[in-house]
Amino acid sequence: MDAQKVDMFIMANGKFFEAHQVAIIRDRLLQLDDLKWATIQTMQFKDPTTSLIVSLLGGSLGIDRFIIGDTGLGIGKLITCGGLGIWAIIDWFMIMGATREKNMAKIQQIL
Repeated sequence: MDAQKVDMFIMANGKFFEAHQVAIIRDRLLQLDDLKWATIQTMQFKDPTTSLIVSLLGGSLGIDRFIIGDTGLGIGKLITCGGLGIWAIIDWFMIMGATREKNMAKIQQIL
């Protein structure tokens, strides 16, 4: 794969992944064939900043977990009202990392 295309992808989508994962993604993208490259370019990733904002506003209802695809945790937070608020506060610090992990899992299915 063309290094310039890969670097443009990394620049546009780097915020969706952990900093230590970007180099791994870049190396794997450089080895990718053209058919999978088209799939990678059309993938939509969840924005960690949006997840944080949703967590601040509706975290006690589990909306943040539903958005990133953690349905079981979302239901748990909804039933317990965010663990009586404690779980919701903890998620304010963890939700961005969880969102980036989900994005990494999504891209690893193709790579």
